[in-house]
Order: sequence, then C-alpha cells, then structure tokens
Amino acid sequence: MKTQNFKNHARYYVLHHYIIFPLSLSYFILTLSKLDFSESLSENLLSIILAVLLILFPFLARIYALKNQNRIIRLEMRQRYFELSGKSFSEIESKLKLGQIIALRFAPDEELLDLIKQAQAEELSSKEIKSRIKNWKGDFHRV
Repeated sequence: MKTQNFKNHARYYVLHHYIIFPLSLSYFILTLSKLDFSESLSENLLSIILAVLLILFPFLARIYALKNQNRIIRLEMRQRYFELSGKSFSEIESKLKLGQIIALRFAPDEELLDLIKQAQAEELSSKEIKSRIKNWKGDFHRV
C-alpha cells in the first residue's frame, strides 16, 4: 500500500466523485434547460422534482457515510487516548472541534498526546495539526 502523508491523504471515491455526482448534475442542468413552459405546469414540476432528487441522493449518501465515519473516529480517539494516558478523553474532547479530532487521528501514538496539548493550547486548525505530524499514521479505510 502507498505511504500516506499530509500531501496525499485526501481521498476521492471514483464512483461518487467522478461518475454519480457529475451525471446527476448534468441531468439537473439538462432538465432545467429543457423545461417547456408551453407544457402543463405539472410536467415541468415533475421534471424539476426528479432532477432535484437525483442531485440530493449522492449528497445524502455521502453525508450519512461521513457522519458515521466521524462517530467512529471519535470512538477511536477516545480509545487511543485512554490507552495512552489512562484517562477519559471526555474533558479534552469537549474543548476540541471535530475537525481537530479528525486531524489528530493521523498522528501516531508517540506524537498524539503532545499534539493534543498543542491543539488545545494554540487552538490549531486541522490543517496545522496535520502539518505538524512527523510520522503520518495512514488511514486507508476512510469513506
């Protein structure tokens, strides 16, 4: 498996990003351009509703997957923090933004506790957290 780092960790899902969404968007645009106002309002309305639904379905599927992934990441971070420090992550978790927690998951165990302290003390953005990671812990199972 290819080594993952700050520069190449973004993930694109070919079916979603390059096929389903572009086709949905194309259908939506085509539907809008082909509206015929000489026809009945109900036919136009039906076409618009179908086009909007086809645009929303890929977003909805993606949102569900990402929300589930975020829950799993929070659980993983709670477990990792407890294993490394012997303490609950609850207090720290309430002081961090979700984006910071997500960024911290790329840190290996040796760097995690220090990065958590830095993230809190300096209010680091997720991008800043990721850029400070020295030995990137790849996540090859992301959605």
